[in-house]
Amino acid sequence: MYIRRDVENDLLRLSRQYPVVTVTGPRQSGKTTLCEHVFPEYRYISLEEIHLREFANNDPVGFLDELGDAAVIDEIQRVPNLLSYIQVRVDKVQKNGNYILTGSSQFELSETVSQSLVGRTALVELLPFSYSELHRSRKSEKPGLNETLFRGFYPRIFDQNLDPSEMYSFYVRTYLERDVRRLINVRDINMFGNFLKLAAGRNGNIVNYSSLADDCGIDVNTARQWLSVLALSYILRLTPPYHNNLNKRVIKAPKLFFYDTGLVCYLLGMRKPEHLSGHPLAGSIFESFVYSELAKGLLNRIQTDSIHHYRDGRGREVDLILDKVNTICPIEVKKGRTVNNHLFKGLRYLQSTYGNIGNSYLVYGGNENYHREGIGIISWREICQIIDKELE
Repeated sequence: MYIRRDVENDLLRLSRQYPVVTVTGPRQSGKTTLCEHVFPEYRYISLEEIHLREFANNDPVGFLDELGDAAVIDEIQRVPNLLSYIQVRVDKVQKNGNYILTGSSQFELSETVSQSLVGRTALVELLPFSYSELHRSRKSEKPGLNETLFRGFYPRIFDQNLDPSEMYSFYVRTYLERDVRRLINVRDINMFGNFLKLAAGRNGNIVNYSSLADDCGIDVNTARQWLSVLALSYILRLTPPYHNNLNKRVIKAPKLFFYDTGLVCYLLGMRKPEHLSGHPLAGSIFESFVYSELAKGLLNRIQTDSIHHYRDGRGREVDLILDKVNTICPIEVKKGRTVNNHLFKGLRYLQSTYGNIGNSYLVYGGNENYHREGIGIISWREICQIIDKELE
């Protein structure tokens, strides 16, 4: 059964405004299924097929002639030179919605797209399902928090009813053996796999490059490069700190969040939902879930990921901050079901320090939404309400 994606209407709108729309995101996030559903009349071509890739490489003009002027070209990063010929074609045809391109690597696409299709393409980033996408049309009983975090949100898990641990095992092996070898020159792929697990152990924490490098047995520059590759592959996000010119005491290192909690659980050795109960990293995995849901909400509305974190040199912190330019929206995250005033400490500090505070929220592991002392208490099942309200 097809599960409707929140970005569908905007994807269709952008195809009427630009000659090319480029849809990026991690492997198996549902890009192809989305495009086939939104553009059923378009011809579909995947450049993963060797003979089509060779055709596009050896005779790009003939390849585009055969496609016509309404086509979905999947995995465009496999033939980056084709983008220059697409530029020539769309400039000649002067028609919106010529091509829908998909790709699973910012690393390979960002430079070629910016050079060849500047001003000609709209950009859409598609992450795996959000919680609201996955469960809004489901009539069955919704899973609990630990099961939700453990399973993650990759579409194939739900479409094929796959075992999450097994699926993530194949996903990691494919990513390491295929994508990483193509993206960077890694002599020891097992060392990179170990680095990926070490990064998962730091999920939800401020990045210490030296510590990560030492634990993996690599130098700091390599650690920075490898984290960048993971970010450009949509495995994780390095969330920048929030600061203004009036406060010079803030911690300036980014905070590391994996986009998918199921992948984190697998990398940490969890093989069933019960392993999350009492796990020392359960809180940070929940924080990663909240970050990812907010990021999906923004990207699905064609908004920039404007999420930050705050921490100063005295240890005062707020987990997430949504920067709305004129105001900021601080968000505290706690996995427990009990809300007490101590949890508002960081929010209260920001409210007393910054003059541009908008709505403040606490996202927690309970099921009720309410307000306490001017702070919105939001259930983990209703995170979409924050984006809906803040983007009104």
